[in-house]
Amino acid sequence: MNKIHPLAFVSPDAKLGDNIEVGPFAFIDAQTEIGDGCHILNHATVFNHVKIGKDCTVFPGAVVGAIPQDLKFEGEDSWVEIGDRVNIRECATINRGTKASGKGVTRIGSDTLIMSYAHIAHDCQIGNHCIIVSYVGLAGETDVDDWGVIAGKSGSHQFTKVGTHAFVAANTKIFKDVPPYVLAGREPISFEGVNRVGLLRRGFSEPEVNEIKDMYDAIYFQGMNVSQAMEFIEANFPASAHRDTILNFIRSSKRGIIPKPRISR
Repeated sequence: MNKIHPLAFVSPDAKLGDNIEVGPFAFIDAQTEIGDGCHILNHATVFNHVKIGKDCTVFPGAVVGAIPQDLKFEGEDSWVEIGDRVNIRECATINRGTKASGKGVTRIGSDTLIMSYAHIAHDCQIGNHCIIVSYVGLAGETDVDDWGVIAGKSGSHQFTKVGTHAFVAANTKIFKDVPPYVLAGREPISFEGVNRVGLLRRGFSEPEVNEIKDMYDAIYFQGMNVSQAMEFIEANFPASAHRDTILNFIRSSKRGIIPKPRISR
């Protein structure tokens, strides 16, 4: 049974699952789908063209599904799609996609946390188990792969990518792609090492972490350019999931990857 507060507005055209709670002054528009066990708390807004999975919570003041802040948007149908067990904290904003991007959808994966006052712009693709910390601003078509963490008050340039298990430090301007498994920070943004603590917490073994470190040593500290480093890694490291993840990410990068540190190690 759903618990909908009498002071909430829920469109009769919204599709609600079971065991949903809607708080006072919450707003749920038409053309929305909200999965079982969700909580749409007081003063939260879910506009149309939004699909939310199971057991999600939208906190007070959050706005999900507003039209893109993009001059190319022409009123077309576009979507926000959110996975399961996602927490969208106070006053966070998630905008719909655009036709011009070729995607038309902004996606948030399952088990992801969007903290207070964060902004997810049109056509961003956020993976599973990600953390987007308070006051982060992600420009349109930013991608964050599974387990990526972006710390507070950071901002991304359009079309940038953050790789799986990467950690971006607070107050960082992300204008180059952040490869998988790394720590990134400083001004301007640069490679600051491998995310050792995060990887070990998530079940990577010490030998795996050390091998990842050795690959990034080849990329950043052995005097090779990126293409040479890719060839070196492919020739000198055995095939593995993390090796191929690094190679595929860097080879597909369109903005180029973050540079080596500006200071000596």
